Amino acid sequence: MMLKGSWQEALGCSKRDIILVFVLLINTFTWYYSTLTQIDSILANPGLSPVLWVVYYSAVAISSVIGAVAFQGRANRILFLYLWMIIGAFSSIVPVFLFDITVVNASLVLVLLGFAFGFGMPSSLGYFADCTTVQNRGRLSGITFLVTNVSVIPIVVLSTQLGLPAYSLTAAAWRAVGFLIFYALRPKEKTSLEVRKTAAFRRVFNDRVFVLYVIPWFLFAFVDRVETPLLGTVGRDFYNEILVLRPVIAGISALAGGLIADTIGRKRIVIYGFIALGLSYGAIGIAPASAIAWYFFKLVESVAAGILWVMFILTLWGDLSPPGKREEYYVIGNLPFSLASIPPLLLDSYITSLSASAAFSLASLFLFASVLPLMYAPETLPEKIIETKRLQDYLQRAKKYAQKTRSEAK
Repeated sequence: MMLKGSWQEALGCSKRDIILVFVLLINTFTWYYSTLTQIDSILANPGLSPVLWVVYYSAVAISSVIGAVAFQGRANRILFLYLWMIIGAFSSIVPVFLFDITVVNASLVLVLLGFAFGFGMPSSLGYFADCTTVQNRGRLSGITFLVTNVSVIPIVVLSTQLGLPAYSLTAAAWRAVGFLIFYALRPKEKTSLEVRKTAAFRRVFNDRVFVLYVIPWFLFAFVDRVETPLLGTVGRDFYNEILVLRPVIAGISALAGGLIADTIGRKRIVIYGFIALGLSYGAIGIAPASAIAWYFFKLVESVAAGILWVMFILTLWGDLSPPGKREEYYVIGNLPFSLASIPPLLLDSYITSLSASAAFSLASLFLFASVLPLMYAPETLPEKIIETKRLQDYLQRAKKYAQKTRSEAK
């Protein structure tokens, strides 16, 4: 099945475009992780509760919708992205001035940081989709996640060495550096204002293919958030021991998943990711006290998470959205990542009271159920591309076989 293949092939991707989107997204994602560390530091103060994370995730969700609506058909995307990155740099400095951290001013900072991230994300992801094609979007998404995940490690290390004021200044400087590089590369608008019309989110929900993919994505995000508190308590000895390896494993998996998705298609690799994730939760559900089960879980879960992140955050919504409508698809497609975080925070005491075996087994069941909508979803990589790559692979193997036969005959 070919989904909007004509306009996908019309948007070429130059080396300059690739560098631009890499700078934009890698700087944004690494800065996002730095803001999470800032928030962790703020909420560690006496009198503050982790429930305040609800304020941040709500701000991210609401501001992303506002940003998509405000941008569509009203502004030049590049100027919009410039403004967004400048806001991010200034918002990172605000925690420096938190001399007296109370619930009120901590909440205001969380709203500001959430807004600074969410407001421009739909436009930045839409720019990524416009700068790539359906033939290379998977591999470019994978490279982006690999570099981002590897960059997270020094961010975490740095956060343990610096206090909140110094770390906030460092995060602001990093965001400013991203802006300067992006500005110096002189990005160009990819979609005209005539094409970008007023946002109509109803159209996205009426897209059957989008709905079939977004349902399992929400279930994955929800299960991931619900199970995180239990993973940190029940499997503390095993989970924390290899926690630092997760970004590296997930990054390598994201790259491999993106490369494979550009060859065999998105649907199959997403299904493999959900099945693997279900098996990993099933293992610790059956044997929550087994070290082998926990190591198996962490390895497989990291691999599956890398695949699902690269497919759902960057690739699939770009495949499904036409130029001028990117922001609508990306904002709704990535809302589950924020919204799924809110219920577990409000029900944390209830979740941690569940038995490990029951909670992990239930998670496994939900993840296997997530495969059902995917069985009815069509492939988003055009069949013509899959067949062409399959034929190229066959011809290459036939050539190698012929060369081997000739050498043996001699």
